[in-house]
Amino acid sequence: MKCPKCGSEEKQHKVGKLPSGSQRYRCYLCGCKYTPEKKPYTYDKEFRMKAVQLYVDGMNLRRIGRQLGVHHQSVANWAKAHAEKLPEAPVPEKVENAEMDELFTFIGDKKTKSTSLPKLTEKRGAS
Repeated sequence: MKCPKCGSEEKQHKVGKLPSGSQRYRCYLCGCKYTPEKKPYTYDKEFRMKAVQLYVDGMNLRRIGRQLGVHHQSVANWAKAHAEKLPEAPVPEKVENAEMDELFTFIGDKKTKSTSLPKLTEKRGAS
């Protein structure tokens, strides 16, 4: 091993590993710690695109994670990052026809209270 700081090849000792598995070294002449051959700490682009493609095809995140051997949140992060890179959807300047469905929504607050349970104001058994 050759120290990147002082260039010395003497007294280069192993001092542990990185979480990715790369070996760390320390030069005892200058005290510099370094990693000569770093392992990648991420998945390659083809692997991530395969996961995104499976998600686009309709497979759920947990199943993709089990199939590829990664955490499902990683797949979700990759899909989100890929979606952010996509261009904006085209919006027409003029809309000629619009379709509506039976969806009933409130904008703001409801005007009336819920009437699911009727209130009993009269006493029972008074005949």
